[in-house]
Amino acid sequence: MFSALSDRLQGVLRRLRGRGRLTEADVNQALREVRLALLEADVNFRVVKDFIERLRERAVGEEVLGSLTPGQQVIKIVHDELTELMGGGQAKLASGGSPTVIMLAGLQGSGKTTSAAKLALHLQREGRRPLLVAADTRRPAAVDQLQQLGARIQVPVFTPMDTGAAPGEPVDPIPVATAAIPHAVKAGRDTVIIDTAGRLHVDDQLMAELQGIFQQVKPHEVLLVIDAMTGQEAVAVAESFHGALQLTGLILTKLDGDTRGGAALSVRAVTGCPIKFVGTGEKMEALEPFHPERMASRILGMGDVLTLVERAQREVDAQEAQRIAQRLQDDKYDLEDFLGQLQQMRKMGPMDQILSLLPGMGPMKQVRDLQIDESQLTRVEAIIQSMTPEERRNPSIINSSRRKRIARGSGTTVQDVNRLLKQFNETKQLVRQLTGGGAGGPGRKSAKEGKRAKGAKGSKKAKGAKGGKSFPRLPGLPFKF
Repeated sequence: MFSALSDRLQGVLRRLRGRGRLTEADVNQALREVRLALLEADVNFRVVKDFIERLRERAVGEEVLGSLTPGQQVIKIVHDELTELMGGGQAKLASGGSPTVIMLAGLQGSGKTTSAAKLALHLQREGRRPLLVAADTRRPAAVDQLQQLGARIQVPVFTPMDTGAAPGEPVDPIPVATAAIPHAVKAGRDTVIIDTAGRLHVDDQLMAELQGIFQQVKPHEVLLVIDAMTGQEAVAVAESFHGALQLTGLILTKLDGDTRGGAALSVRAVTGCPIKFVGTGEKMEALEPFHPERMASRILGMGDVLTLVERAQREVDAQEAQRIAQRLQDDKYDLEDFLGQLQQMRKMGPMDQILSLLPGMGPMKQVRDLQIDESQLTRVEAIIQSMTPEERRNPSIINSSRRKRIARGSGTTVQDVNRLLKQFNETKQLVRQLTGGGAGGPGRKSAKEGKRAKGAKGSKKAKGAKGGKSFPRLPGLPFKF
């Protein structure tokens, strides 16, 4: 996410941070490089011009040039201005309607139908009772797609058939959207999410249809779904829709694949509409509220610990985590515990995304070059699930014949099974040494164990130095990437 822009900006600011004093010439040179980085990231040129002028006004003042840490002051100014550029603070959805009506609009292929389902799941987790409305009656299979997504997240879907239309019959979307409101009231649903039709480009017929729905249902929120990877085109599309529909917010999709960031940095300044949500993946859970200050921190390599904590609180069972910690301390941690941890961790998102949220990890070359194969995690799950409950609880009983059976059952090789068991045992041994578990009791280590721990640390360090590209074993995972 924003990797190209992030690398360029971090490089500029890194050079400033290393200087004891800054002159006006130093600041001007840095601003020229920032301007070039933003233009290469496909940020609107008017936005870039205004942004640089605001930076210049603050950066050449006494606040920076007279400071004892001018580099840090410049970084703070850039962070503040990036935050302001993207909206300043989180823009929340309207609430209080009976029901609250949210209308989604956008071009075909922007991810509108999927975003409707993701938004419904997000609101459902917040305690709301959403209803999805399939008002896209023109695209083939659009209604079926929304019904399938609704079934996955257990949210009901109001379709044209609920108005009495026969399957496959051409239907005007305006009566469908209108009829959904009293249906939601009757069903006890407090939020209505209307998925409307899109086109390959903006045209009068599309706008007339959307305006008809808007006038009939009078939505509390009109959210435009746009593809972040289209750059400046996304800004032009947003301007067109805003002029016709009085947009109240935006949903940026495919932000995880946008290495430049032009749309996210431009669209708020050009249209005045806040970005309310961003799509960060294909899973139903991959929709996050947009926090400008957190996104600015990510771009500048400062991480985003708050988002990481929120993901962990949402996906990780606190009682289960406490139980696992106790089992680790008691030296009773087994492969069943590990499988549960792995499955909870994967719910938080792809591993490279999780690592990028940690402060200081973004600029690290090892992290930027890290290519994590998620299928490796799937193979680990398959191997453990091919074991019997007794084998998971007591891996020491897994002999040669059992390893062959496990490999056949999981579609892997005996070498894969051996590797998993070896690294799992190494991790248990390391945890035992760190926690002082085992026969010596908590907090105690024998001289022999201390020697082994010291030797393990030394060999690990030597191995990392020799390889040059080794990456540390992640906590709780019995393998390295």
